[in-house]
Amino acid sequence: MGWMADETGLEKTAANHVALTPLSHLRRAAQVFADHTAVIYGSHRVSYREYHARCTRLASALAALGVAPGDVVATLIPNLPAQAEAHFGVPACGGVLNTINTRLDVDTVAYILEHGGAKVLLVDSEFLELATAALARMQGDAPILIETPDLEAGFAASGDHQTYEDLLASGDPGFDWIMPQDEWESLALNYTSGTTGRPKGVVYHHRGAYLMTMGTVVSWRMVLKPVYLTIVPLFHCNGWNHTWMMPMLGGTVVCCRNITPEAIYDAIADHGVTHFGGAPIVLNLLVNAKEEQRRAFDHQVEVFTAGAPPAPATLQKIETLGFHITQVYGLTETYGHVTECLWQGGNWDNLDQAGRAAIKARQGIAFPMMEDITVVDENMQQIPQNASDQGEIVMRGNSVMKGYLKNPEATAEAFAGGYFHSGDIAIQHPDGYIQIADRAKDIIISGGENISSVEVEGVLMGHPAVNLAAVVAKPDDKWGEVPCAFVELKEGHEVSEAEIIAFSRETLAGFKAPKRVVFQELPKTSTGKIQKFELRGIAKSL
Repeated sequence: MGWMADETGLEKTAANHVALTPLSHLRRAAQVFADHTAVIYGSHRVSYREYHARCTRLASALAALGVAPGDVVATLIPNLPAQAEAHFGVPACGGVLNTINTRLDVDTVAYILEHGGAKVLLVDSEFLELATAALARMQGDAPILIETPDLEAGFAASGDHQTYEDLLASGDPGFDWIMPQDEWESLALNYTSGTTGRPKGVVYHHRGAYLMTMGTVVSWRMVLKPVYLTIVPLFHCNGWNHTWMMPMLGGTVVCCRNITPEAIYDAIADHGVTHFGGAPIVLNLLVNAKEEQRRAFDHQVEVFTAGAPPAPATLQKIETLGFHITQVYGLTETYGHVTECLWQGGNWDNLDQAGRAAIKARQGIAFPMMEDITVVDENMQQIPQNASDQGEIVMRGNSVMKGYLKNPEATAEAFAGGYFHSGDIAIQHPDGYIQIADRAKDIIISGGENISSVEVEGVLMGHPAVNLAAVVAKPDDKWGEVPCAFVELKEGHEVSEAEIIAFSRETLAGFKAPKRVVFQELPKTSTGKIQKFELRGIAKSL
């Protein structure tokens, strides 16, 4: 199909076919942008020539430790230079990078190290106790532990392990990178959150990551030499693949260990940050920052936000501060973001601020590297695009995982019908734009009526005293279940439960308004997502 009648001699050769890999970006940048700044963290500042050399030494040193092609190298490191270097150095020796969430418990870290079969573990000194406890709990062979101290943050080496810089010093700067022969070769191993059981190991291939970097440049309208602030954890979908992308553009990665309003505003003012990604909680940090935490800047900062639909009220406020927000959506299984709320202009430009914010809260349309993303019913049929009917978001394209490691049953279930099933419930507008209604497990069914927790949360976030809101189902004898709101107030603000409920009823139908309001700090993951499973447990006991 599609072949010419005579293609004699038209074969794939080394000259006309090279496996796609993000490793190519840094190899090129070492020549094209050799003297341009690649990575900044405190006093650490390296050029692309130096960045490439450090990644090469890492690849060489790991190979000397016995890491062979296909072996896993794990990390327990925040957004620091060593974590960025591992994204190139590990695959450059043929290894598979497994960045582990630094906020996980000992048992889960031990499980991931065992399940993934890590041969080496790079550990930030702050998380050395977590790492050693996890290694002690492992049943199989433990990985070699390399310590990565962070003197900038006051975390000195313990003296009990080889340090990262000593490991680099042992590496050969002339080491020949092991490039993939097949772009389907495994590049990275990421684990899902595992809130309902053991986390699943999501395997990425070189092709998917390469095309993710290309698609992101198009969708983010990027030009040469951007300055990118690492707010999205590099252990979360490999930081949405942005670290692999930056060398393609000669961009500068500004590492950020602790996500605070001061750190973000300082990076923008001091380093001229032009881009960053983050969950809506990051937008709230910026909107609610005290005056003394802010710094002035005179350029527009492009922001990708994802993780949960941001409240329109938050979007309204932040864009007056110099930030241009684009809502994106994706999952660990899709290398990060795969849909974007692409602004169409025209009549959209004439909307008032509230109308613009409402559109920007949509998850939108597929990124260019994806083949198809849509919403279907339980029979895999396209739902009516009427902004009312609901279905599941499904997707297919090159930036979908290879599958779940050592779990063919879960892989087959996820890929049923030729699409990846997200588990997210959404509506589709007449223009095809997708808007999440809820996770399937977060829909509240009260007296036979479906209630979107996202809709209720969006209304509550419009109250001037509310910093964050999460809504879950509370068991109810009469209605089966009813909405229960958990609200985190802004500093210095007070409001009663009755006032919150009355406020919600000004916008929502009575059955959608929360029947209980609990004021507390909301439990969050390391990426800023609210942990609703904890709140469901509290709601059941009320």
